[in-house]
Parts: sequence; C-alpha cells; structure tokens
Amino acid sequence: MLIETLRTLFNRDLNKLKQEIGLYISEPVIWHYEKGIANSAGNLCLHLVGNLKTYIGAELGQHSYVRNRELEFSAKDVPRADLLQRVEETIVVLNDSLGKLTEDELQKEYPILVFAEKTSTEYFLVHLAAHLAYHLGQINYHRRLLDEGI
Repeated sequence: MLIETLRTLFNRDLNKLKQEIGLYISEPVIWHYEKGIANSAGNLCLHLVGNLKTYIGAELGQHSYVRNRELEFSAKDVPRADLLQRVEETIVVLNDSLGKLTEDELQKEYPILVFAEKTSTEYFLVHLAAHLAYHLGQINYHRRLLDEGI
C-alpha cells in the first residue's frame, strides 16, 4: 500500500518538475539566481535527479549510477532538453526500483547511513518524497518570481 502511494507521489511530482522546467519562458533563467536565492532551478533539478537516482535507483533498485553531488550545484547552462531527459530517466529508474520493493522491506533498515541515526527504508522514502516536494516548490516560486522579470 505505501509503496504504491509513494510511487504515485514521486511520479506526480517528477512530472510536475518536468512541467515547471518546461514552463520557463526564457531558458537561461533556469540557471539564474539573485538576491539571496542560493540555487537556480536547473541546479535544484540536477540535485533532485542525483538524489533520487542515488538513494532509490542505486541503493534500492541496484541501478548503476555514480553521483557527483558537487556538480549538481556547480553545473551551469545544461540545456532544458537534457534536464527533461534526466527527469524522465529518473521516473523510469524510480518506478523500476519501487516495483522491486516489498512492504516487508520497508520496515528494514535503509542500506546506508544518511542521517546521524539509522532509519527504516519506509522513513527514508517518505523523507525523499518530502525533499522532492520541497525543492519542487522552490522551483515553482523561482520560475514565477524570476522568469518574467528578467
């Protein structure tokens, strides 16, 4: 039950991420930041892809992925089409990985230590869904605040 709920939420929000990136009127604004806005929408998109492909795809789904977290925040001017393709790949990896999980596995300890203390896989997946929604909201606000004003 929870696995299907999480799959639904991840798919909803990743598809919304594609929509948000696609809605930018000016593609260069995807990479713009100013006035205390620490991260561009492009960098947040790369961060979300890296985060989900690492913690769900590689760790739970055994998909091959090597994360470069520093590059997620330092890369600039990745074409919109490339960002959208990376999100689409993430959706495929995520669905495959979650499809391999059982409800019993959710109660087990997450395979790697991410926080100060160990967590269950269930807890960590809920955290990842909240993390995605948090940054998705930032991207939406970034687009509405900066895209038409530049």
